[in-house]
Amino acid sequence: MLSLNEALLLVVAMGAVILFCRVFPFLFFGRGGSSSPRTKIFLGFIEMTVPPVAMAVLAFNAMGSSFLGNSRDGILVLVASTFTALVHLWKRNALISIISGTALYMILLKLII
Repeated sequence: MLSLNEALLLVVAMGAVILFCRVFPFLFFGRGGSSSPRTKIFLGFIEMTVPPVAMAVLAFNAMGSSFLGNSRDGILVLVASTFTALVHLWKRNALISIISGTALYMILLKLII
């Protein structure tokens, strides 16, 4: 159990981190539209790479716990994830691929378990 002083210190630290995250873009990129070419290149790189990397981290994090327990669950998750990726490559529609992969996982879960 945390003491009152430790809890207050944690609240202040978390508040400072949240404030820094909110203020950082304005400090880093300045005000107005007069950005340097290097900043525009950097922002273009960030816009292209961050969303796929974030989705990959979330996907591997979600799949990781299923491999720690029962190996059968891990195989089901791997099959459904592969199916989701293939549907997405085929249709190029995130909603269709996510719904179809989830449906396949639920069907396999009910049939096998």
